[in-house]
Order: sequence, then structure tokens, then C-alpha cells
Amino acid sequence: MRLGINLGYWGAGMDADNLAVAREADRLGYAVCWAAEAYGSDAATVLSWVAAQTERIDVGSAIFQIPARTPAMTAMTAATLDTLSGGRFRLGLGVSGPQVSEGWYGVKFDKPLARTREYVEIVRKAMSRERLSHEGEHWTLPLPGGPGKPLKLTVHPVREYIPLYIAAIGPKNLEQTGEIADGALLIFPSAEHLEETAIAPVRAGREKAGKTMDGFDVCPTLPIALGDDVDALADLFRPYTALYVGGMGSRKQNFYNRLAQRMGYEKEAAEIQDKYLAGDKDGAAAAVPRDLIDSTCLLGGVERIADRMRAYAEAGVTTLTLTPAGFTLDERLAALRAGVEAAEHAGLA
Repeated sequence: MRLGINLGYWGAGMDADNLAVAREADRLGYAVCWAAEAYGSDAATVLSWVAAQTERIDVGSAIFQIPARTPAMTAMTAATLDTLSGGRFRLGLGVSGPQVSEGWYGVKFDKPLARTREYVEIVRKAMSRERLSHEGEHWTLPLPGGPGKPLKLTVHPVREYIPLYIAAIGPKNLEQTGEIADGALLIFPSAEHLEETAIAPVRAGREKAGKTMDGFDVCPTLPIALGDDVDALADLFRPYTALYVGGMGSRKQNFYNRLAQRMGYEKEAAEIQDKYLAGDKDGAAAAVPRDLIDSTCLLGGVERIADRMRAYAEAGVTTLTLTPAGFTLDERLAALRAGVEAAEHAGLA
């Protein structure tokens, strides 16, 4: 099992620290550094900045939002980043959510599975440097009846094949991800529930495409915090968990809330959402079960973290992405180093 890091969103006041974290991860031998985007910093600019100041670590989008770019533009960006980084780019895609898609990008959030499948097909075709033509439900290239003609990507990526990941939570999305992608980007993963909540549908998709799980990258992201008081560390992540389970999406369409329910927290997930949507964020955070936080984060000392890492490896994780937590750069770097130490202690490095 390899290790990665996720820098999250740029522009939150810790940009210099984020770069230091990425460079230390590069030095420590982490496999990949991911960056996110929502409606603030864009991931492509951040990744080019990180790639320019690191040497070995891969850089990956977690995620490029599908409603933000045409598929041809995504292929151009991926090819450019792969070239600039010397063949170190990983392309992660996701549909985002209805609030961002419709409120920020003005793109209707409908048929996300069909849209993703079509998008991936066009991106792969463009990155392979075929002349680009496509007739689908969501995109038609070239547009009919006009001056457009099938064009071919002029940039030559360093590699013939750039790995493509999809951020997936729901069972149908996970199955399709197994069918059409090279890896799955997961969030709030519990090692104890990973088989039924993620691996099984991905495996079904792989089998549907006539493939096995060999070579497929199961890549969850977990916060990591180092310390002796596990309860106090868990409390740090109450607002984070409440935001996703309670407020990330609408009452009818919150993928993270549904995931918590599938993990056995039906009553708790409903309470968190009720309080969050009513404006009681503190109450929502207080309603988050300690066990839910502990099972979806890496908390404690090196030995305890090593035990949790071993459980994820046994559950089928192939790249464990860490988000090092702390109020200072030194705390974040300590968590980053603890990740490597724990992996070695667990016999995974």
C-alpha cells in the first residue's frame, strides 16, 4: 500500500505551509500529492505550482470538476500538466454536487452517471491524440452544420496513458468507476465497512468490463492527527464531519449522509443533517458519533495509526491518502512523518 497526501483547497491562509508539506512528502517518498477545487482555488494551477517545486511525487486532481470544464479542455490540461511535471500527473474527475454545479457553473445537475461516462470517453479519446469526434447525449463534436472539424491534440504527453480516477460515493457511481476508470477516490472510508460500501460495487464494475481488481487503485483520503488523547483528537474533526454529513448537499441529495447511513449511522446521520440545515452547526458537530470519526480518520500514536493502516491495506486499499492535521506547520509535518513511520511499523512500506 502506497501513501499519498491531500492538500485540500488553496487560499485558506496556509499556502506557504501547504507547499512545505508537499515538499516534505516528496522528500519522504509519498507517492502522490492531490489538490482539490470547489468554488475557490482551481486545482490545475495549484498542481502546476507544486509540480514545479517537487522532484518525484506525482501530482493529482482530486478533483477536476466535470461541470467546470469541457472534456476537451480537461484533456488539454491533463496533457499539459503531465508534460510540465515530467510524467507525474494523475487525472481525478468528479461531478461535484448540485449546489456547485448549478449555482457556480450554471450546469444542470442531471444524469451524473451518463454525463461522467460520456465525459471520460471524450477525455480518453482526446488524450490518446485521436481526431476528436463524438455523438452523445451531452456533447457532440464537432458541432453539426458548422465550420468545425475533428481536431487532434497537439501536445504530446510524456506518457501514452495518463491514469484516470473518479471520485465516487454511491453504489452505482462506484460500479461505473470500476468499469471505466483506473482508480477510485474515496472519502469517509471505514476499513470495517469498505468492502460493502466501496470495494464490492467497484469489483462488480471491473467484472462487467471483463477486468479484475489488479492494477485498479483504491484511493481513500483520511485525516491524520498525532497525539495521545484520541478523544480530543476526534473532537477536532467534529465540524469537518458535520459539514459533510449534515451540510454538503441538500436534504434530498447528500451523498455523504447516505454513506454514513450505509455504515450503520442512520439515526445519527438524520440528526446531524437536521441540526446542520437548521443552522445549529455546533449541535450538529456534537451529534457526530465519536466512533464515526475514529473509524474514518487516523488518530493517536504511531502504533495505533499503524494498526489502522494495516486494516485499510487488508480491506483492499492500494493508496492511502493522508490529510495531515494541525494548527501549525510543525504539527502537520509531524503528522506527515508519523504516517511514514506508521506504515513502516505496519510492514507496509
